[in-house]
Amino acid sequence: MNIRPLLLLVLILFSSIAYAQFLTDRIDTTNHLTISGYFQPQYQVASKEGVKNYSGGDFSPSSNNRFMFRRSRLKVEYLNINDDQKPSSQFVFQLDGTERGISIRDVWGRFFENKYELFSFTAGMFARPFSYEVNLSSSERETPERGRMSQILMKTERDIGAMVSFEPRKKDHPLRYLKIDAGLFNGSGLTAPADYDSHKDFISRIGLKPYPLSKKIKFSIAASYLNGGILQSTRYIYSLKEEQKFFRVDSSQTNLGKIAPRKYYGIDAQLKIKNKAGFTELRGEIITGKQTAFANTTETPAVLALPSEGLYIRKFNGAYFYFLQNIFNDKNQIVIKYDWYDPNQSVSAKDIGKTGSNLTAADIRYSTLGFGFNHKVNAHAKITFWYDRIWNEKTNLPGYTTDIADNIFTCRLQFMF
Repeated sequence: MNIRPLLLLVLILFSSIAYAQFLTDRIDTTNHLTISGYFQPQYQVASKEGVKNYSGGDFSPSSNNRFMFRRSRLKVEYLNINDDQKPSSQFVFQLDGTERGISIRDVWGRFFENKYELFSFTAGMFARPFSYEVNLSSSERETPERGRMSQILMKTERDIGAMVSFEPRKKDHPLRYLKIDAGLFNGSGLTAPADYDSHKDFISRIGLKPYPLSKKIKFSIAASYLNGGILQSTRYIYSLKEEQKFFRVDSSQTNLGKIAPRKYYGIDAQLKIKNKAGFTELRGEIITGKQTAFANTTETPAVLALPSEGLYIRKFNGAYFYFLQNIFNDKNQIVIKYDWYDPNQSVSAKDIGKTGSNLTAADIRYSTLGFGFNHKVNAHAKITFWYDRIWNEKTNLPGYTTDIADNIFTCRLQFMF
C-alpha cells in the first residue's frame, strides 16, 4: 500500500492547523476560520472474491476481505461577519485523502444578501442541490454509504456551477422554514476531466426545513428536479418504447449535435420523534426520470460517446427508506434501510438477455436491505457495524440467472475533530 498520500495529508493537516492558529491570532472577531476533518478506516468482508459493489469500490479478484481508508477529509472554512453582525461571505476548501490518492472535494465561495436577509449566492465546486441523501454529509450519515441509486445518478455528489438560494435568516420571518436552491452546473460532475459540452444542468430543490409539529415531533419534506442532458456525439441513439421489450436504434445522421435527456424528479420526507432514549426517525425518498448513458452502465458519462458507440436512453426509478432508533441512550443507535434501483423500468427480468434485445447487465434491478448498529464512543469517535444483503433480478443473461453472492459486512471507525 502506498502510504505517501496519507503522509502528505497528515502534513497538510498539521500545517493547516498551525497556519489557522497564526491567522486567528491576527484577525478580528468579524472573521471566523475553522479547521475540521474526519477519517474512516474500515474492515470489510464480502460473500466471495472479486465482488463488484457500491460499498466502497470493487474487491480485488483474489480477495474477499480488506482493510481500507474509505475517507480522510480535511476542511478549511472561512466566514466573514460584517459590522452589523451578519454573515457577509463564506469560503470552503475540502480535501479527501486515502491510500488511493488525494483529491479535492469542495472549493466554493458564497456571499449573502443582507438587506432583506433572504438570499445567498454560491459558486465553485460543491454538492448538487438534489436529494436528501446526496446532500447528507458522510460524517453524519448513519449508514456507511449512500444507496446504489444515489451513487449512480450523482456519482461523487459534486459538480462545478453556480447557485442562488432563498433561505430567510430572520427568526421571526413567516417563511423561515422554507428553503429553495436553484443553479446551473456542468453536468458531468467530478468524474470528467473537464466539461465536455455546452449544455448545462439545471438543478433545484424546494423544501420545508424541520418543522416542529409538537415539542417532540419534527417533520420536513422537499422536492428535487434536475433538467440536464448530454451532447449526442454519435448518431446511434438507442431507446425503448413501452410496448416493446428491446432497444431500437435510431442511426439518423440528424441525431448528431442534439441533446440526449437526463431528467430526474425526486421527493423526500423525514419524521423525527424525540423519546427517552433519544430519537426515532423515519426517512424516505423516491426518484424517477430518464437517464442517458452507455450500453453497459447507467452512470452519468464522464466522456462523450465515440462516433461508433451508442447512447442508451432509459426510464428509471428508485427509492430508499430508513428506520433509525436510539436504544438505551443517544450514544447507541440501530438502523434499518431498504433501497432499490431499477435502471430500466420498461422491461422485466425475463426480457434481459433475450437475443436481439440489446439489454445488458446495466438494465438489471437491484434491491438492498441494510441493517446495523452505531455507537458513539465520545464526541470525536464512532464505530459502525453494518451488513448489506443485496438482491439482483434473475434474468436470462449469462451470469445473472440467479442471485449473485455479493453481500458485504463493514466495520468502520470514524474519528473527527
